[in-house]
Amino acid sequence: MNATLPTSRDVVSLIERAALAPSSHNTQPWRFRITGATVDLFADPTRALPVNDPDDRELTISCGCALMNLRVAAAARGLDPEVTLLPRREEPEWLAHVRLGPEGAAAGAEAVLSQQIERRHTYRKRFRPHPVSAATIERLVAAAATEGGWLHPVLAEPDRQWLAQLVAEGDAQRWANPSWRRELAAWMHPRRRGDGLTVSALAAPIAHAVVRTFDMGRGIAAKDRELADASPLLAILGTERDEIRDWLLAGQSLERVLLTACQAGLQASFLNQPVQVPALRPKLRDVAGRSVHQVVLGLGEPVDEPVAAPRRAVADIVEAPQ
Repeated sequence: MNATLPTSRDVVSLIERAALAPSSHNTQPWRFRITGATVDLFADPTRALPVNDPDDRELTISCGCALMNLRVAAAARGLDPEVTLLPRREEPEWLAHVRLGPEGAAAGAEAVLSQQIERRHTYRKRFRPHPVSAATIERLVAAAATEGGWLHPVLAEPDRQWLAQLVAEGDAQRWANPSWRRELAAWMHPRRRGDGLTVSALAAPIAHAVVRTFDMGRGIAAKDRELADASPLLAILGTERDEIRDWLLAGQSLERVLLTACQAGLQASFLNQPVQVPALRPKLRDVAGRSVHQVVLGLGEPVDEPVAAPRRAVADIVEAPQ
């Protein structure tokens, strides 16, 4: 089917779907500018996490995830998104320029993932104890490679145990940092706020005080180690280098992996603690055999329906069409 160029309303609809991407602490750190049939994606530095993510690496990966969703949503509408990464080096917040043209050869391969955008949610509980098939693992590995990343399934039991131990160590080190706890507490919001980590309005003041005051690293570490141990599939996603462009590639690779996993009935939990703690990140080389690691995932079949994280109003992330 040949497509006509989209209207501004059409593009806003695509951006609404792009913004269903995952982000650290659900910060949703992206902005979009619409000009005719083009979309510019910007990082939003006001939503950065300077303690958890001092280099804005995860912020940029999150924006890469949103870019992948935009591409998939556009393809499903019969459009072929032509993407230019980092259009102007002297404007580092300008991450991508997307021209929405008529359907091309690549659009169909991405359109099939469209139904998964709304179904994909971060899962924070134990998965069903069902193994992930070799065929599905191959599809996930191929999905990451399509976008310029790599995915290493952690299959050997000693490697799984070592990775779970690194997750626990990461928890202990992060929670021992009062600045990290204060930053975490600042992003614990009632659902009506539309972003952050959801807590009830009544419990929010108590939750903030507890998180800021007490080092709960030991208990959190034990829980997350158990989650890692019980994940049917553990995987590390990485890139060849570790620069802004690679972070955008990592985000697109990650989101394609997550949507492909959702097609297979899987959801993912993020176990990024070993990547977020600088002293631990190099130790992942012992597991993956490669040096640039961006994301650690647990994947499996959810026991119950995941709850969608709250989202900001589209008016807050899109500049008004001219």
